[in-house]
Amino acid sequence: MNVTLSMSVDQHALLVAHLFPGDGLEAAALLLCGGTSHQGRYRISVREVIPLDHDKCTRKIDRISWPTDLITPHLDHAEELGLSVIKVHCHPGNHPYFSEVDDVGDAELLPVIRAWAGAAVPHASIVMQPGGRLFGRYLYKGDDMLPIDMISVAGPDIRLFPALAEKAAIPFGQSQDQAFGDGTTATLGKLRAGIVGLSGTGSPLLEQLVRLGFGEVVIIDPDIIEDRNLNRILNSSVADAQAKRLKVDVANTAVIATGLPTDIIKAPTDLMSPAAIHALSVCDVIFGCVDTHTGRFAMNLVSTYHIIPYFDVGVMIDAAGDGDMKGRIRDILGTVHYVVPGRSSLISRDVISLQKVAQEGLATSDPDAEAQQVRDKYFRGLAVSRPAVVSINMFAAALAVNDFLARIHPYRDAPNSEVASVEFSLGQLRLTPDEEQEDCALLRPWLGHGRISPLLGLPELSEPRS
Repeated sequence: MNVTLSMSVDQHALLVAHLFPGDGLEAAALLLCGGTSHQGRYRISVREVIPLDHDKCTRKIDRISWPTDLITPHLDHAEELGLSVIKVHCHPGNHPYFSEVDDVGDAELLPVIRAWAGAAVPHASIVMQPGGRLFGRYLYKGDDMLPIDMISVAGPDIRLFPALAEKAAIPFGQSQDQAFGDGTTATLGKLRAGIVGLSGTGSPLLEQLVRLGFGEVVIIDPDIIEDRNLNRILNSSVADAQAKRLKVDVANTAVIATGLPTDIIKAPTDLMSPAAIHALSVCDVIFGCVDTHTGRFAMNLVSTYHIIPYFDVGVMIDAAGDGDMKGRIRDILGTVHYVVPGRSSLISRDVISLQKVAQEGLATSDPDAEAQQVRDKYFRGLAVSRPAVVSINMFAAALAVNDFLARIHPYRDAPNSEVASVEFSLGQLRLTPDEEQEDCALLRPWLGHGRISPLLGLPELSEPRS
């Protein structure tokens, strides 16, 4: 079982402020967490941070304890909702391992928490060092406490804390680490990325993640290769189109042929399906290469519920619609949006609208009713631009991947906190960053809730009861 823990940058900042008040003594907090599992992976996401009152704890430089009644209400809450409970404390002296005192305390506390909470979910103990670094271990179905494979903090900077930092055993590891920092390739080898949409931008994006050495990549696309795709889907062929091969199968075959260690998890299904959502929800980072409001909305929900950094890629060709210049390109535009879970969303940034989500849903379930509403001017007619030029899509995909790399190893002049999105204009030879917008009041309350029923709170993703 691969177990990861994710929290938002704001939750992390709250922990830092509480655990390191400046007196050099240990401090503690509880985390109540949602979670989800899929094919050997379990992702725990922080739902609530509960600081334990300094004055009610017995605090020393190398240990901490507290009265049972300080945490009892929170254990009751975890039992009621089926949540994971995580004890977190600090090592003010920067000790990078669990101490003998920690071993004794965790051996007593974690089984009690598991018995109290009742639900079959992992519970854990994590340590924060000065500077905010985290490491941890969990207790799940057996009696052994095992290391948490990866702890991630999703913010303008993406902080990744793998359990082990061994060197990557792939040919290009050393040269890649020279560019981005020691251990980068080994860390990427522990990550699972998700890509939704394998056409224009998704195909070259996958190629880059494989060449960077990602451990696993989930690819989600229900479509087959067609003749019209051949100018922009890497490794596709006329024979693939004639055989009507699935895009995910063609991509997987190409990755296997490289001999590189990336494992592909195929989901030949629409994003709005439980199978796709489950596969995506245990990823460490997700990339959206879709052109619908519904797809973008669903990915924003996955990002929020499971605290996953989300990069959205969009491209548009601006062409004259009429007159003597009809069809001539006026500009080639694109934007990479980076969504920090718990902060602004594609809704609050006015990239998507819930009205368009509703219209797209109606167009799928009842095309005649949707057409009537367009005629009645209740909805504006859908106009989706589908650029079909490989060089444009590769440019946009590379911009998204480089934005991700800049966030795990900052290298830009501007701090990542000032870059929420990057827009490009090839006509004007311009790259324009945009700052973070206001938090999304609609999605923020669902931060870290993990898997709920129905999935993502959407009735159309209801699963049959077993």
